[in-house]
Parts: sequence; C-alpha cells; structure tokens
Amino acid sequence: MRDVTIYHNPKCSTSRNALALLRERGIEPRIVEYLKTPPSRDELKRIARATGRPLRALLRTKQPEVLAQGLDDPALTDEQLLDAMLATPVLIERPIVVTPLGARLGRPVEAVLDVLPA
Repeated sequence: MRDVTIYHNPKCSTSRNALALLRERGIEPRIVEYLKTPPSRDELKRIARATGRPLRALLRTKQPEVLAQGLDDPALTDEQLLDAMLATPVLIERPIVVTPLGARLGRPVEAVLDVLPA
C-alpha cells in the first residue's frame, strides 16, 4: 500500500517494530530513511499538522543536540525548531507513519494503528 509512508531509522528498534507492525497488517509502506533523505520544511509542517500535535512533539528530546542547541527553550518558535530539525535530522523523532487518515508518531508503536486504513 503505497499511500502509507514511514519515516524510518533502520537502526532504531522502535522504528523497526513499527515497520514490522505495518507489514504484519499487509501494508508495504513507502520507506523514507529520513537521516539520509530528510523531509522538506513543508513536509515536516504537514506531518506535524497531520498528527494534531505541536511541532515540538516531533522533536527527539533524548538527543544531546537538543540541549547543546538550546532547543529545550519553550520560547522557541516552530520556525526555529524546523530550522534545527532540518539542519540536524537526527532531532526528528521516529518512527512517523503517514496515511490518508493522518500521521502518528510510533511511540508507542501501537499509536500508528489509529491512522491505518481499515
């Protein structure tokens, strides 16, 4: 099913588990290894909107770069966060599954079930 996309890091066990969950349900998604091919600014904005959560929810807060770049500052705008995430794609949380029904961060992995077609 090519209308399902997973923003994936093959080194991440949670990301691998989300991909396995999709495949168990007969879905072969378009796989975007976002560390090699990061989403564009507009794509990342669309993904955040499709999750229904703030852009900050897509920030991988466990990365040391978050503190090093001062990204834990709640006063930062979405544009500033986008700049950082696009310059340093490892700051983008994963996995993210996008379907025509919306987008979900796969943490926990079962969250992606909310946007899978019936």
